Amino acid sequence: MSRLSFILRRLGRSVFTIWFAVTVTFLLLRLLPGDPALAIASPNMTDDARAALLTQYGLDKPLIAQYGIYLFELVRGNFGTSFTQSIPVMNVLLQRLPWTLLLTFTALLLTVLVGIPLGVLAASKKGRFIDKFVQIVGVTGQSIFVPSIGVLLLFVFGLNLRWLPIGGAYDTNAYGMAWYGSVISHLILPAVSLMLIQLGSYVLTMRSTLIEALGEDYVTLARANGLPYRRILWKHALRNALLPTTTLIGLQLGFLVGGAVLTETVFAYPGIGRGIYEAVTQLDFPVLQGAFLLLAVTVVVANMLTDIVYGFLDPRVKTS
Repeated sequence: MSRLSFILRRLGRSVFTIWFAVTVTFLLLRLLPGDPALAIASPNMTDDARAALLTQYGLDKPLIAQYGIYLFELVRGNFGTSFTQSIPVMNVLLQRLPWTLLLTFTALLLTVLVGIPLGVLAASKKGRFIDKFVQIVGVTGQSIFVPSIGVLLLFVFGLNLRWLPIGGAYDTNAYGMAWYGSVISHLILPAVSLMLIQLGSYVLTMRSTLIEALGEDYVTLARANGLPYRRILWKHALRNALLPTTTLIGLQLGFLVGGAVLTETVFAYPGIGRGIYEAVTQLDFPVLQGAFLLLAVTVVVANMLTDIVYGFLDPRVKTS
């Protein structure tokens, strides 16, 4: 299979996945209890005014017609208008997106920087106390519910020790360099919460793949040639062990985004996740649809890029 056809197949699969996610989201939101008309219609409105408002938002049409209009507008780049804020959904999302990107990629960077060295350490000390301790920490991290970590960190470092702020993204009275400092201080707890949840997968994956790589013939040959163990570990074995970790980054991004939704709610962080929580309570369908679509596209694109990168790193993938 040529590289071009490999990329085109991944692209076509990604487009289908995004369409499926859009369709499922559209239908599931219509199953939510409550009447979305209550979010946009005032109790004091006359019947004619209420009917005109519902017509304006297309809520008076059959479900299949609403779906068709929604897809048509999406193709044109129109995400609709927020029921509660009366502004384009794209504006609502663009206000919140930078905060979610900052939180997500900070957590991802911390996870990679901490997880890979811990996995290497555990693999190099296989069977020893440090190896068993790292495995216990990894499994424990995978089994903890995201809000539980957030609440624990809030209680310890925010309420008891008062080292870090307990909510928001910055101090409203901070300006200049002080504002950037407040952004970092508000980012620490939610980013660490997300990092701790994801850390176990990276540590355990890196440990197992590196142990397997250390048992390969080329490692045995390198040892026989007298190469230092540290050089064999970090330069030769680690290079091959990183391939599954590269795939894991793309696969775990979906879990990271889902965790960001819960984490932003716990820490009142003004990102997409917090916006989803507020939109659910207000039955703001357009904002929910736009937020879910944006998150779905982010995850699908990340996975597609991971597949493509992995295909270039390991030619066997393209022929599988």
